[in-house]
Amino acid sequence: MSVDRAILRADNLYRSFGEIEVLKGVSLNVHQGDFITVVGASGAGKSSLLHILGGLDAPDKGDVLYMDDSLYGWNEERRSYYRNREIGFVFQFYHILSEFSALENVMMPCLIAGLNKAEAETMAESVLEQVGLSKRLLQRPGELSGGEQQRVAIARALVLSPKILFADEPTGNLDARTGDDIFSLLEGLNKEGLTMMLVTHNEDLAKKSGRTVRIADGVILEDL
Repeated sequence: MSVDRAILRADNLYRSFGEIEVLKGVSLNVHQGDFITVVGASGAGKSSLLHILGGLDAPDKGDVLYMDDSLYGWNEERRSYYRNREIGFVFQFYHILSEFSALENVMMPCLIAGLNKAEAETMAESVLEQVGLSKRLLQRPGELSGGEQQRVAIARALVLSPKILFADEPTGNLDARTGDDIFSLLEGLNKEGLTMMLVTHNEDLAKKSGRTVRIADGVILEDL
């Protein structure tokens, strides 16, 4: 872990859904170059923490500081920019659009950011090549394996060169061998300098990361 100042900080986060307290005062620093895996039982608060850090869900109390600036002090337009340009997000179930090709799915964030189609296509082709899909550009999700679909989702998250990649159970919907391949891809991206935070139930994979944060009952038990 870098000794530089944190680029992202969770500051005393609380989050409830009805009467269920999911996060109970969680604080966490993320430094440039970290590879953090967040582990814990279902319902412990792992995904809620990730979603709040990624600007997808607001805390009931507390704040997230990105480059020492309050994420939840921003207006929605500024948070949308953060989600589109500053971070990338990968989910367990891919969330790629079935009616579009791999290339078109990865182009989407570029087009949303206002880039023209030619720029978007060039950037999407480059990042799909980076994740090993240079020969699958025109296939639609139904023509791709689960591992290939997750690589498309990773490429989409990477296409605008985010500073942080969040991944919520990215191997959870894959067989063990394919899951290992995806984790190795993420490890390689981290070694190239990408800061990464990954939620997983897989303790064996978590042991391979540089830092493991264990959450139970809405609080951090360990940060190793």
